[in-house]
Order: sequence, then C-alpha cells, then structure tokens
Amino acid sequence: MQSGDEVHTQQIRSTINARSPKILSVSAQGRSAQKAAFPQTLASRQSGGPCSAVALNTEPKSTSRRNGKQDTERTSSRDQDATLLVMRRGTRQNGSIQWSPVQELSTACLPRHRTMNPCPVYEKESKTLFLFFICVLGKTTENHQICTGKNKARLCYVTSKDRGQNWSSTTDLTESVIGHEIGNWATFAVGPGHGIQMKTGRLIIPAYVYYIHCRCFPCHFPLYVKSHAFAFYSEDCGTTWYFGERLSTESCECEMAEIVGQESKSELYCNARSTRGHRVEALSESSGAAFDRPHFAQKLVEPSRGCQGSVVSFAAPEEQDHCLTPNTKTWLLYTHPTDRMKRKALGVYLNKSPLTASGWSKPWIIHHGPSGYSDLSPCEEPNRFACLMECGKKSELEEIAFVEFSLGDIMNNQ
Repeated sequence: MQSGDEVHTQQIRSTINARSPKILSVSAQGRSAQKAAFPQTLASRQSGGPCSAVALNTEPKSTSRRNGKQDTERTSSRDQDATLLVMRRGTRQNGSIQWSPVQELSTACLPRHRTMNPCPVYEKESKTLFLFFICVLGKTTENHQICTGKNKARLCYVTSKDRGQNWSSTTDLTESVIGHEIGNWATFAVGPGHGIQMKTGRLIIPAYVYYIHCRCFPCHFPLYVKSHAFAFYSEDCGTTWYFGERLSTESCECEMAEIVGQESKSELYCNARSTRGHRVEALSESSGAAFDRPHFAQKLVEPSRGCQGSVVSFAAPEEQDHCLTPNTKTWLLYTHPTDRMKRKALGVYLNKSPLTASGWSKPWIIHHGPSGYSDLSPCEEPNRFACLMECGKKSELEEIAFVEFSLGDIMNNQ
C-alpha cells in the first residue's frame, strides 16, 4: 500500500543487530560503487510476480552473523495481490552471506486479509522484536478506500523474543489505539521501512494516513482527502500505543530518526514522500506527539509521483568533531532515487548538520539503473551501513538487493 502506487511492488526492508540490538533499515540494490560490497540479490521477479522485503540482521553468540529477510508474497506487481509475509535467514562468515530458503510468517495475518507494509522495531529493555504491518480486507485497493472514504486496513503486529526464530500470534490494535478516529481515515499504513527506539525508550513506528478533511452530507461521501505522515508511539516497552498529530503539510510514506543535540536534547526527525517535487521534512520536540515546521527539502528531489525513501541517524565520528555544528552530535544518511523524472539512480545522501535544512550533500549513486524503494541501517561496526533496494536493468521491480558500505565510501564519492 503505497500512496497511490497500486501497480507498484511494495518493497520494504529493515535490519536488526542483535548483539547491540537496534533496527537497521536497508533499501537499495544495484551495482556496487567504489569500495562498497557487491550487492547481493535477495529476491527477483519470476513467473509469480515480484515480492516485497524486510531484512533482519542478528548476531548470535558465535562468531558467525545471522541475517533474515522478510518479504510479502504476491501473485502480481499490484499491491492488492499481496498475500502473506515470508522470511529468509542467512549466515555471514568471512564477509559472505548465505541465504536460506523462504520461510512463511504464518502468524502475521488476519482471516480474509492480505498482509502489507512490514515495519520492525526492537525494544531493548524487554529484548522484544515488534514487527508491525497492516492487514487489508481482501483485494480492496488503496484508491478504492480513498474514493469511498471507507477504511479496510487494520493496525497489527507480531513479536519475537528470539530474534525472529519464532513469532507470536497477531495482535490487532485498530480499535484500542485508533478507536473512533478511524471514521476520519480513508485508509492508512505503517512504514514501509523500520521503526526506531529513542534514547528515552520511546518506540516510534512511522505511518501515514489519508485523512478525510471534508465529507458531503447527507450521503457522507468524501469530498477532500489528503495524505499526512505521523507516528505511532509507545512509552512502556510496547504495552500501550498511541498515535501522534499529523504533519500539516501534505506528506505520505515516511521514516524517522532521532537527532541528539550537544546538550543531549533529542528531536525526532521525519522525512516523508511528496508529489510536489521535493521531500517533506519536519522536526518534533515532543518525540512524535506533534511535528513542527514542515518544509520542502530543496536538495532532496522526488520524481513526479514521489517514491519512498529511507533515513537513519548515527553518532558523528569522533575524528570529525571539527565538522560538527554547535547543536548536533548526530549525522543523517538518506537513500532515494535521484532522478527528477523517473525512479532511477539510487543515491546515498549525507547530512552533517541535521538541524539545517540545507545540510544535505550531493548524492553518491550506488545504482545507476531503475531504482525504487530502499531501507537503510547502521551496522554493528562503527560508520558502516547496510541497504536494501528495489532495482533492475529495465524496471525497479526486477529484484531486491542488499549492499553494505562505509561512511568513508560516501565521503570519498561526493
């Protein structure tokens, strides 16, 4: 389910590091750039149609590194033909990852619904991996829900206590979290991508809603529907969930990152899809309860209908302290297609001044061909990152690939 992309393959991915458990978001494939690890194809378009992905990266007590990848099975490239989530698990030794056969996540579903938009977040205190997703009734399309004003999506999650080896049954939060407000939502979705846990312990799940601003009376038909990014959040280790206020600017699929200032004050950064030529950025001083000062990022371009992108924050390297602005301890990375007209040339952007709207660098292109959705994630090794991406030679729907690179690679290729 992707802001009107009913014929576009939904592809999302995230990575989890279990020794220092945190969500890693990944989203890119394609050719490798200088010094970057050669991309591995994790899924390819076959006779059954493409699938969408979520990757998990865990490190067991042994010296090998285990990885898992979750996909959405589908019978065509249309979102309404998705069926369920699947996962692949791999082992990395000596720099090489071997992926296992596909495993179905049979508990992540509701009867007569299709499962979409996986979005994981790891809760450190309870050592619980939450995998959020939406379940949409039958083959109801996103466009049909928007036109009729009748939401058919459910907010759901499953959990794992053993880094994705086993999963709980599905918990449906729709009534308890959204409640009567759902009557104003034509439809909604989480992610796609990854959630985060802030340093205070608050869990953040990025989301977007097609909000019904005006209806026709007495027939109650929606007259004005607009998409807005927002966040679901929890302050008690995932026991109780709430939803925050919507961004005032029209915005859609988003990812979020925590920016820590020099005085250890945190702000939640939102980077959202737009159909107006540039990404929408906003900051929250209330950790997702509300976002202020939304604006268009002039250095982050969008194709005509927009495209999902990924963002992560990370500690600025100590040897680069002289580059820090007075109010930040963190930098941002962002991945997205760089072409203004088509979904192609996926690039990695660096922002050393994340509280400055003009702080984004020129992109480092890691795949020059057709490119689509992506998801970034920091690796356990400092200043190293992983990315999953949609890509191909003729279409971005051809395959999902995994690539790793370092901060040095990015800085040397700007």
